[in-house]
Amino acid sequence: MYSLSQQVLRTDAAGMPLEWVDYREAVRIYYLEQVAYSYGSVIYEVHGGYNAYTKSRSIITVNSIIATRGDSHAALKARAYYVPPLNNQTLFARDTHLCMYCGDQFPARGLSRDHIIPLSRGGKDTWTNVVTACKRCNNRKAGQTPEQAGMELIAVPFTPTHAEYIYLQGKRVLADQMEFLLAHFPRHSPLHQRLSRLI
Repeated sequence: MYSLSQQVLRTDAAGMPLEWVDYREAVRIYYLEQVAYSYGSVIYEVHGGYNAYTKSRSIITVNSIIATRGDSHAALKARAYYVPPLNNQTLFARDTHLCMYCGDQFPARGLSRDHIIPLSRGGKDTWTNVVTACKRCNNRKAGQTPEQAGMELIAVPFTPTHAEYIYLQGKRVLADQMEFLLAHFPRHSPLHQRLSRLI
């Protein structure tokens, strides 16, 4: 069993990843009988109170992946054009905490968001114009393009799909959750190669 801080991956009934939920939300979904099916390992059992008449105790067993009932057609249509919000946590996860200039790995506090085409030169704050950079490389590049600074990117930035973004938001993603999410990544996703180094 895992600690109650372990996140549960919620999907729709068709198996499309939707979000991470904490144990409270997972138990609520089970209690309301909104679980279409569960998948993956059992990560915890939550014990409730005792029934005054039967003296039996309620127990809800929570799996690492739960599919929930409900209409998902609108969500599926929206995901075809979905651009996830950009924030440093998911940006650093996309780039596996590597500086995209020097190639070294750093903790989050040693990293920064670098705009390939600087904002001062008309660059946008979008997934395809930002990379993870260590503070030293970001300071060296300053308000220049990589070419002007004599620096070379080690990987091309990309916009994560919905499933990739769900993965990037995860904390302590379990092996069965990772396998499930990887199956939903585009075949040519750069994350396949990046994650193969970590698995």
